[in-house]
Amino acid sequence: MTLDNRVLLDDPLSDGRQSDTAMMVWRGTARMMRQMDFSCLAEVSLASGRRADLLALGPKHEVWIIEVKSSIADFRADTKWPDYRQHCDRLFFATHPDVPAELFPEEAGLIISDGYEAHMLREAPEHKLAAATRKSVTHRFARAAANRLHGLADPDLATALRTG
Repeated sequence: MTLDNRVLLDDPLSDGRQSDTAMMVWRGTARMMRQMDFSCLAEVSLASGRRADLLALGPKHEVWIIEVKSSIADFRADTKWPDYRQHCDRLFFATHPDVPAELFPEEAGLIISDGYEAHMLREAPEHKLAAATRKSVTHRFARAAANRLHGLADPDLATALRTG
């Protein structure tokens, strides 16, 4: 098991790199997605080696990736976001009201979150995944979720993995 997976077993919502602002955006966005009948998981590793901030699976098997941006500088420092398209049907950015909406490119959706709720300001264009890719992403989602749940049910597991 990699270090990333061990860290996620300790805290299933954060790997320690997220700011309080990013976690606030995540929480409100995840709540909105849950209301839309999507299931979300944070920091999911993808086949490309990238990690999705939020990976959401929908009731009709749709796969959405949501990139959380906590500031203008956070967005400007990110040049990898177009790479996520190959792993999802729709790509969104999520941020908070203090970040200007016009900063975000039109080719991705936009979600504004205050930490308690979120609103979709712009739908993301759809680009359907190939069946094999959908299966792979769904498998990664399921394994990550199961490992995190196991870590919550068996807290000694994370310690054993670190020392083993």
